[in-house]
Amino acid sequence: MSEGASQPDSDPRPLLSEARGSEDPARAAAEEAAKKASRRKDLLTRLGTAAILIPFVIWAIFQGGLVYLGIVIGIGLLAQHEFYGLIVDKGAKPIESVGLAFGLAVMVLAYFGTEYQAMLAMTATLLSLMVAQLGKNEIHEAMASISGTFFGVFYVAWLLSHAVLLRKFDAAAAAHQDPALLVTLGVSAESGIFLMLFALVPVVLCDAGAYFAGRAWGKRKLAPEISPNKSVEGALGGVIAGVLGGLATKWFFDTTLPDSSALLPWSMAIFFGFALCIVGIVGDLVESLLKRDAEVKDTGALLPGMGGVLDRIDAHLLGLPTMYYMMLGYLYFELG
Repeated sequence: MSEGASQPDSDPRPLLSEARGSEDPARAAAEEAAKKASRRKDLLTRLGTAAILIPFVIWAIFQGGLVYLGIVIGIGLLAQHEFYGLIVDKGAKPIESVGLAFGLAVMVLAYFGTEYQAMLAMTATLLSLMVAQLGKNEIHEAMASISGTFFGVFYVAWLLSHAVLLRKFDAAAAAHQDPALLVTLGVSAESGIFLMLFALVPVVLCDAGAYFAGRAWGKRKLAPEISPNKSVEGALGGVIAGVLGGLATKWFFDTTLPDSSALLPWSMAIFFGFALCIVGIVGDLVESLLKRDAEVKDTGALLPGMGGVLDRIDAHLLGLPTMYYMMLGYLYFELG
């Protein structure tokens, strides 16, 4: 048999290669379309959840009192429970019952007492955890159990307790300054409503602005090892949106409830809005770091399109105390 006879009349491999090549672009286009559809669905779900949450939060802030405290406690305990889930995912065993009990105590003391008394509860938390750990059989995990449980109280309950302190800012500030002098700077019983909303709006709009700016112009990664989807361009867009949102909040209260926003001048509103955006971005990255360490995407699934409660309040956990202490610092220098 000749050499030519041993080969087929035509080699099918080029044809197969051409067919495969013609299928790849179609498959890639289909996958890209599926991704866009999925992102669009996630965005609509997220917006739907936000449409329910935002009016509810605004209502709670205006309501104040024990209703507001109860809502803050509910949010705090749910988020703290989710945080302890991250620790369990890491293989440790937090003393959750003790942690949640002291988390509740910290937020209650912030309402009925002062931040100093709430901080004393933090000391009691650590001592109680040490005693509770003595009764456990798992000696080898004592350090992880105590530190993880205590951090849950600090990271969630203590930081979130500043939502209570901000809402009753006139009383909280009176523990640091002469109430008569505070009145001259515009501090009133309604100031807490404005301060809480001002603390929330720049952070929320910074997050939203970063999402849309990142999708439109994002190129340089902000923290690729922690959150690969976040970009420098997105962060800049978020800061701009957040600062404008803070100024819009100031304008709205100046025109509708001027007594509530009189204590914060426009110059400080710009600075505070910028600072809140920065700490909000940091807070979001911190929680992303914790989730990446625990190898989970979300801390929960309670909020459709947003994940868990902790996923939703992560940026605010740093924003709320930042707003509170910036206001105390501003008042101190004005009255000093």
